[in-house]
Amino acid sequence: MAIELVRIDDRLIHGQVATTWTRNYDIEQILIIDDKTKNDPVQASVANFAVPAGVKVIIFGVSQFAEVMKKTEIKKRTMLLFTNPIDILQLVKEGLEISEVNAGGMRFRDGRNRLSKAISVTEEEDQAFRGLMEKNIHINVQMVPKDPRVDYKTLI
Repeated sequence: MAIELVRIDDRLIHGQVATTWTRNYDIEQILIIDDKTKNDPVQASVANFAVPAGVKVIIFGVSQFAEVMKKTEIKKRTMLLFTNPIDILQLVKEGLEISEVNAGGMRFRDGRNRLSKAISVTEEEDQAFRGLMEKNIHINVQMVPKDPRVDYKTLI
C-alpha cells in the first residue's frame, strides 16, 4: 500500500496541505475520507481547486472507503486526509493498516479541550486517539513539516 501520510486537519485541503505536505511526501493523490465532505458538492469542488497541479483528489465517505480499501490496492503515493480520529479508528478496526497519524489541525470550539495550539479535542476524539495508540499507532502533532513533532501522549 502506498499510503505515505495519514493526516487529520479539520480544514481539509488548504495552503499547508496543498503545498508543504504534498511536496514533502511527494504526494500523487489525496483521499479525503469524511462523510460531510462527501455529501457537500461545494466543499468537494473547493478541495479540487486547492491542490497543486498533478495531485488528484478523491472524496469518500467513511463506510465507502472501508469497502474500497478491501477491494483496491493503493498504488500511488497517497495522503489520507481526515477531519477527526474517530473515522480513522473505525477504518483501522475494519482493516486499514497504518503505523502513524499526523494530527495537524483540530480547531478549538465550545465543548473541546485545547491540548496545544493546533489540537483541541472532544472526549470522544480523545478516546479515539487513545484507541489508536492501544493499537500501537503513533500519534504525532505537527502543523507543518518544519515544526517539531510532538507525541500526543505528552499532551494528555
